[in-house]
Amino acid sequence: MIYTLPDGNVQISFSGGRTSGYMLHQILEANGDLPVRVRVVFSNTGREMPETLDFVQEVSRRWGVRVVWVEDAARDKKGLFNIVSHNSASRDGEPFERLIRRKKSCPDVSKRFCTTELKMLPARRYLLALGWKAWTNAVGIRADEAHRATPSKDKRVTRWHPLESAGITRQDVDRFWKSQPFDLKVAEGFGNCDGCFLKSERQQAVLAREHPERHAWWERMEEIAGGTFVTEYSKRELGNFVERQGDWIFDAEDALCQQSGGECTG
Repeated sequence: MIYTLPDGNVQISFSGGRTSGYMLHQILEANGDLPVRVRVVFSNTGREMPETLDFVQEVSRRWGVRVVWVEDAARDKKGLFNIVSHNSASRDGEPFERLIRRKKSCPDVSKRFCTTELKMLPARRYLLALGWKAWTNAVGIRADEAHRATPSKDKRVTRWHPLESAGITRQDVDRFWKSQPFDLKVAEGFGNCDGCFLKSERQQAVLAREHPERHAWWERMEEIAGGTFVTEYSKRELGNFVERQGDWIFDAEDALCQQSGGECTG
């Protein structure tokens, strides 16, 4: 069975999105209550939309599964990670800001240290703290994005991509959530970190227009780092452009880059 748990310790990576949520559902359906050797882990960067955090909490409650919330911690913390909850999770980018201050740099397409430092390492440190020596990591990568299914560089970790093996596409995931009594309430393009540099220029502009207070955080991070998230423009330049222009820029196809429908491209 594609969704049957492999032997040994298993980490189920739940990003807070529909695809990894669907993967978690299928694993639960195939295996029932998860044994103690399995951990469902959500890594919070502090820049997820509130609706994403609500969705993670609702999945846990409705499906009766424990989700462990982890965050990168301040460097005065011995364990280098924090265990948090829906109530205590960072909501204003605190882990992300600490990282930028430590690195004195903004992550970008060529150096995506935010993914490593804010998502992968906190989860890894948590599992090592449990005493795990090796484990399988279930990652929600679909068949229509199979190019992202790469082996882990960590010798302790074997990656497992059950959705790819099952031939699951985005249409399958969307169809599943339309049949459920609840869903992720984040608008198209606002998943993952709200102003992620991997999103299209258009989607970053939409954030500046619809959530200027959230866009302002990214502007402030560039000021702190003395750099930019995107080579071609700064967040402040984009925000000023959006402020000067009318809504026509969101309708004109050539006004803003609109690749990948505004979703992360990496």
